[in-house]
Amino acid sequence: MAEDLYFPKRVIFEEGTLEYPLGMRLRGLFEETGADISHTDAGGRVTGIPRGKTPQESFRHGKETMVVARKKSMKLQTCKPSAHYQFPLVTSCPGKCQYCYLQTRFPKKPYIKVYVNVDEILNNTLKYIDERRPETTRFEVSSTSDPVAVEHLTGSLFQAIQFFAGQEYGLLRFVTKFHHVEPLLAAEHRGRTRIRFSINTDRVISDYEHGTSPLDRRLEAAERVAAAGYPLGLMIAPIFIYDGWQEDYLGLIGRLAHRFPPRASKAADLTFELVTHRYTEKAKEVILERFPSTSLPMDEGERKFKYGQFGYGKWVYPKDIYREVEAVLVKAIETRLPEARLLYLV
Repeated sequence: MAEDLYFPKRVIFEEGTLEYPLGMRLRGLFEETGADISHTDAGGRVTGIPRGKTPQESFRHGKETMVVARKKSMKLQTCKPSAHYQFPLVTSCPGKCQYCYLQTRFPKKPYIKVYVNVDEILNNTLKYIDERRPETTRFEVSSTSDPVAVEHLTGSLFQAIQFFAGQEYGLLRFVTKFHHVEPLLAAEHRGRTRIRFSINTDRVISDYEHGTSPLDRRLEAAERVAAAGYPLGLMIAPIFIYDGWQEDYLGLIGRLAHRFPPRASKAADLTFELVTHRYTEKAKEVILERFPSTSLPMDEGERKFKYGQFGYGKWVYPKDIYREVEAVLVKAIETRLPEARLLYLV
C-alpha cells in the first residue's frame, strides 16, 4: 500500500450496505488494514466517532473516519457554472484545505461517506439525460468531495467513467487535488469524462491545502491523464489576492505553458476554470474554530456581499479586484496557452 494513500482508522457500515458487492469488498479490505469496524445503531445514527477536546481534535477524528452508506435520495441538485447537475459518489474528503466550502456542509464531524449502490446512482442519471435530449447533460462528481482521494478503495469513479462512455448525451467531469489517477488510466472513457486538476501557487498550497498532493505531482498526473486520451481541465482555485499574487500566478501559468505546449494543449482539449476566493459567514466561523491561527484573508471590509445560486450569501472580492484578476490571468492564459479554452471566471 502506498504510504500517501488514504486509509481510515475507523469505518462505520450503515444497515444494509453489506448486501452490496462493494460493501462486502470494503468490509474485507478494512479487516485487512486493521481499521476499527462498527455499524450504525438501530436508528441509523452514526456513532462511535471520538469527541475531541478541541474543535481541531474533533476535525481530525472526523477525517479519520469513513461511513459506508447507501445513497437514498436520488434527486440531483444543480451545479452552476461547472455542470448541469451535482453527481455525488462520495461526500466529504480526506484533505484538510482550510478554505474548503465543505467546512459548512459538515461542520461537526466531517467524516468521509462512500456509497455502495453505485449501479442505482448511475442509472438515475438516465432520466436527467433523457429530459434534456438532444442537448448534452454534464454531471459534476466533485461537488461534495474529491473522489480521487478514495478511488483506490471504492473503484466507483472507474465504474462511472465506463458507464458514461456509453452515454451519447451525457458527460462526466470531476476535479481533484490528488495525483492518484493510476486506477483510472485503463478505463474505457471514449472522451466522455473530463478529468480536471485543482491547482494553485506553491504558497497557497503550502499554507492552506493540507493533506493534498504537491503541485508538481498534480501536474505529472495531468500529463498521464492526457496521455490516456482523457479531455483535460485545469482549475485555478481559489485565486487569492496577496502581496506578490500577480507574480506568483503568472509564474504558475508559465509552468503550465512549459508542460502543455500548443500541440499538447490542443490534443488534450485543455480547458481552464478560474475561481476567486469567497466564503460564507458560517464557513468563516467554522474555519476559525478549526484553524485559529489561519492567515486566510477574510476581512469583510475588503469584500463585497453577494447572494449565490442556493439563496445564501458569500463574501467575494469587489469588482475592481475581479477585473484585475481577469486582466492579468485571462490575458496570460490566452498568450501563453493559446490552444486552451477558458470556460469561466467567477
